[in-house]
Amino acid sequence: MKRQTTLILILSVLLIVSCKGPEKAPDDFWKFANDKKESLRLSTYVTAHTVDQMFRTEEGRREVLSLLRCYGITKVYLEVYRSGMVIAPELIEPSVKFLEDNGFEVVGGIATVPGNDFGVKQEGPLGWFNWQNQKTQDDLRKVIEDSAPFFGSFIVDDFLCTSDTSMESKTAKGDRSWSEYRKELLTGLAQSVFINPAKEKNPGIKMIIKYPQWYDRFHIFGYDVAAETELFDGIWVGTESRGQYTQRFGFVQPYEGFINLRWLNSIAGDKAGGSWFDHIDCTDRDFLEQAYQSVLAGSKELVIFSFDSFISGHPGHHLLMQDFENLVSLAEEVAAGPVEGPAGYKPPNSDAGGDLYLFDYVGMWGISLVPESAYPENSKVVFLPTQAAADDDIYERAMESVENGSKIVMTAGFLSKAKDGEKLAELAGVRWPLKEVKTETESIELKDTTIKLSIPLKTDFRLETDGAEVLLRASEKSNNPYLLCNKEKNIYVINTHTFSQEDFAAVGEHLLAPRPLSLTELPSAWVNIIREAFHEEGEPVIDAPARVSVQRLSDGSMVIHNYNQETVNVLITFPEEGAYLDGFTGLPVSSAGNRVKLNMKARSNIWLITLIACS
Repeated sequence: MKRQTTLILILSVLLIVSCKGPEKAPDDFWKFANDKKESLRLSTYVTAHTVDQMFRTEEGRREVLSLLRCYGITKVYLEVYRSGMVIAPELIEPSVKFLEDNGFEVVGGIATVPGNDFGVKQEGPLGWFNWQNQKTQDDLRKVIEDSAPFFGSFIVDDFLCTSDTSMESKTAKGDRSWSEYRKELLTGLAQSVFINPAKEKNPGIKMIIKYPQWYDRFHIFGYDVAAETELFDGIWVGTESRGQYTQRFGFVQPYEGFINLRWLNSIAGDKAGGSWFDHIDCTDRDFLEQAYQSVLAGSKELVIFSFDSFISGHPGHHLLMQDFENLVSLAEEVAAGPVEGPAGYKPPNSDAGGDLYLFDYVGMWGISLVPESAYPENSKVVFLPTQAAADDDIYERAMESVENGSKIVMTAGFLSKAKDGEKLAELAGVRWPLKEVKTETESIELKDTTIKLSIPLKTDFRLETDGAEVLLRASEKSNNPYLLCNKEKNIYVINTHTFSQEDFAAVGEHLLAPRPLSLTELPSAWVNIIREAFHEEGEPVIDAPARVSVQRLSDGSMVIHNYNQETVNVLITFPEEGAYLDGFTGLPVSSAGNRVKLNMKARSNIWLITLIACS
């Protein structure tokens, strides 16, 4: 009792002097946002059609000004072309001057999508350009030449990609794969259509590429993120995960925004810029959660697409303003010490096989997964999905990690594709070669109950042990383990499957998660064992269901999101006793010894900070 009283007294003092809770925002939100813009900036993108409608009249410009200030926007991206609408220099110049005179930073933008008689539309399932066609190249180059003189920075939106299969493109492709042809074509056009013409007209202009969020499909449609990031002066990244429960823009998991931004920033280095998300297919919580994952990934600027939604209104705007102080505090902490955890290795332009977007689901198991584009040689836990098989030196690198005492988690897909897969399988205690047997599991037997899955759990391979211990299987009768471990080497193999091309074709999807998965519905007992496979020695132990993300900051605090539609319990066991605080509310969090039990409401979050630790 004496010790508990001492903890309470110390906590009370620390709450006064060390509270990381939000400071009170002044009534003038735009002024407050301006004051905080070095830590976290709110920006918006104004599409070409809205520029044409709102900036031609004094009344329209006043309305723009009012809305921007109301929502704390301090930077505006002014689009000069979209879907056939070209903004003439005669409107660009006064629009830029109006915004700058009223205290806004202004950036130019372009959405490279066809319309009217502008460029040539591709032959294929998506509404993109045929970039091989000379008219497409000439029309876009003219827009860049006309608009570049008015901007210090200029961003190329999502659509520097193609799925064109016209005879013109087939002839140009020759013997190359579609992916190789498209990457080479668009990397060249990035220079000849955008970068070089812009810098010829305005030598000081900073040219930025904005990547969409479908990171495991980039190279298929022509994005070469390594080459293009090298060419451009900066990158912005899409974190628009939207609604995880709807098909409209894919059943995308909220953790994807974090994965996409951190992975691309690992390529970009000092060229890394802000994040970009929208209102489309978003509830108020969906919209706000995009902001949190963007900030957790290191974003210092939130570009909100598009300004039109500020005109029409969206319930997420109120939540963003309400939580802006929390987001600023979090952004400052992330800048000082980013999210840490097991490292997921995905080289640029790597094929995902049956592990498409698997990183997103690992994050939704409460694993603080951090994606890396180069092999994470210093990580205590290294995750190797199918994507990592693109590295021809993967066996030697994995062996070095094992010899240095690191834990390795591999997928069955990785083992089947990796160079020296036989050696890796021997290391893992798995029989080689892996048998490609597609299975669907509809129920999971636990110790005292059977869980019926609403969505079958799919696997692509049959794992057979050759010394490894079986940690998870659907039932005692199942001959296909889901999780294996070679404890001597500290190597785990997980039998994952997310999506196949057939899943995309079945619903007409090309870019994003085409269907829900059972991975987010696995029983807590399974999720806890999978989480243990990724656990780093000395870190807190988490007991929680799926769809609860746990992201550890380097200062020892953690941000926990409950993405479920219902209240859940989360139990965290720390290595030693401590006193705890919610950094978002500034309120103490009760604990029992070294254990914190959280009763988290649906779609809620907490920033759990350890104030003191008592051994």
